[in-house]
Amino acid sequence: GEWRLPFVFTLTAFPALLELRISLFVALLLAYTLTAMENIIIISLIWTDNHLQTPMYFFLSNLSFLDILYTTVITPKLLACLLGEKKNMSFAGCITQTYFYFFLGTVEFILLAVMSFDCYGAICNPLRYTIIMNSRACLLMTLGCWLGAFLPVLVPTIVVTRLLYCNTRLTEKVNFLLSALVILSSLAFTTGSYVYIISTILHIPSAQGRQKAFSTCASHITIVSIAYGSNIFVYVRLNQNQSLDFDKAATVLITVVTPLLNPFIYSLRNEKVKEVNLRLCLQDEQCPHRAGRKFCLYLEKI
Repeated sequence: GEWRLPFVFTLTAFPALLELRISLFVALLLAYTLTAMENIIIISLIWTDNHLQTPMYFFLSNLSFLDILYTTVITPKLLACLLGEKKNMSFAGCITQTYFYFFLGTVEFILLAVMSFDCYGAICNPLRYTIIMNSRACLLMTLGCWLGAFLPVLVPTIVVTRLLYCNTRLTEKVNFLLSALVILSSLAFTTGSYVYIISTILHIPSAQGRQKAFSTCASHITIVSIAYGSNIFVYVRLNQNQSLDFDKAATVLITVVTPLLNPFIYSLRNEKVKEVNLRLCLQDEQCPHRAGRKFCLYLEKI
């Protein structure tokens, strides 16, 4: 007979956790709200304070913007599915969500690789750093992140729409190849950058100089380790024998928890960012975060 693609999917969320769906809803909503607030604050701080107008913080503001979009692609629909009576999604909506999920994820991995190059320039070529990483170069690199993710995700997405939805093995192979290409290629570039960075740091004669150089890229190393480690564990594996509930739970952790942790790791524990944040929050007439002033002061104490 002739197979036809369904026009509507029924979303099951987490059948094994039906009794905890209200608690899960509250936890996810809180995580989503905190993620949005943290990243909006970071973007506001970077774009309103001259002390943070550097390549590192420019790329960081783009990472924060990506984290907001990335978690927004999945979380609102998941929240609606947990408590709402209508748990359906059209085929077009499913493909659109899938495209933006992988597109934004790909942009983020390319951006992390670009940020590793920024660390390389700051540590390995400090005298030429301001020349290499000028505002035009930073803008072109950021634009390249978005354009570089467009076709590599669009083409496989179109291919998937041509496949029979029940052909899960072929879909898994497409997913594996795309994930492996994006994650491992950007990981190779990032690893190469850090080989030169670590080599340069080890040749610094003073312990204080080595510590200062390492602190420059320590936050980036932490985020890279979490991002690559979690995504390789979930996506870049040929053996797909884990349960569907396991895959869904792991994907939720990547989509919700990682964007929640990134601001704390990279910015909100950064002394320069905390100093700017406190100064703005204490100046009522200049503070762009009046509604969240208490939240800003709380971040200063972290």
